[in-house]
Amino acid sequence: MALKIEDYAMIGDCKTAAMVGRDGSIDWLCWPRFDSAACFAALLGEWDNGRWLIAPIEEPIGASRRYRSGTLVLETEFRTKSGRATLVDFMIPGDFTDLVRILIGRQGRVEFRTEFVVRFNYGAPVPWINRLDDGSLCAIASPERLVLRTAAALHGEDLKTVGEFTIEAGQSIPFVLSYGQSFQSPPPAIDAFDALEQTEAFWRVWSDRCPEVGPWTEAVKRSLITLKGLTYAPTGGIVAAPTTSLPEFAGGGRNWDYRYCWLRDATFTLLALMHLGYYDEARAWQDWLLRAVAGSPEPVQIFYGVAGERWLPELTVPWLAGYEKSAPVRIGNAASQQLQLDVLGEVADALFQAWKGGIGLTDRGRVLRPFVLEDLARAWLRAG
Repeated sequence: MALKIEDYAMIGDCKTAAMVGRDGSIDWLCWPRFDSAACFAALLGEWDNGRWLIAPIEEPIGASRRYRSGTLVLETEFRTKSGRATLVDFMIPGDFTDLVRILIGRQGRVEFRTEFVVRFNYGAPVPWINRLDDGSLCAIASPERLVLRTAAALHGEDLKTVGEFTIEAGQSIPFVLSYGQSFQSPPPAIDAFDALEQTEAFWRVWSDRCPEVGPWTEAVKRSLITLKGLTYAPTGGIVAAPTTSLPEFAGGGRNWDYRYCWLRDATFTLLALMHLGYYDEARAWQDWLLRAVAGSPEPVQIFYGVAGERWLPELTVPWLAGYEKSAPVRIGNAASQQLQLDVLGEVADALFQAWKGGIGLTDRGRVLRPFVLEDLARAWLRAG
């Protein structure tokens, strides 16, 4: 059973994102893109739909979380009667497809357990799992592969991979999960501690550009980091959310897939970024928009895929019960065919604000401006 949504925190690499529970369980992850099929889908079902738990065996007497300052690196501290330990979770921006978890002993000694349950394609198929020559664990289903590297002893049990181990003050145990294609060579090993240093540096260089805004500076910076985490770096697209099918109210059927680039939402995000001097994202989004609308901007859709895809058919996943039994679970979104008049005005506003900020329009951008107005006029006539 999934936790309350407020008990999850997001980590990401500007290509996709994972949801980490307060209990140390990663219950949602789509790889390699925000809109890819999930390999951990317990958020919308049960543990056997895929999750990755690292937690104390003994019931903790306390657990707290925080992001490392200026970063999207998450720390969860567990306190038990016998000691205290911190679980560090992050994904690495750039050309990597790795999720890293580092368990650090702080005080005394704490016994931990892990449950690694991979279910590709939104929690359905049980993968074939074997050991590679270097001792790493390899999970394969159809075209996808996950490789888990750790020094902790793991073994199979009831269609999941489990392990128990003890960590003492001053010790660290890294876990590195890497994504790849099953018909290619396994993804290479990385050093977890170098990756942590590199990830922290990436986020701090970016977030330190945030200007001082008085007593709200840290809150504004945290909001900026979250918005940056929702950008799809390879194309410049910005998703509305990293998840699908979280209901508007528990038990209801208004459960939509928001892992796409809504022009309205992206425009508001860009205005927030530009107001604080982050124009690189505005330039990348403008380029993404021009590619998405292609040669004929009529009709401009209200949203597109992260690479500008137009065809986003809506399907349901019958084997997932839904968050708090809120069915159906939807993949794709039929709203791509809706007419929403305000979107064109918001796109024009974003292009105007980018121009005001010194981001010059390309030739295609100049051609797009009159088409937006013409499309708006035609849409008004159709609506009337």
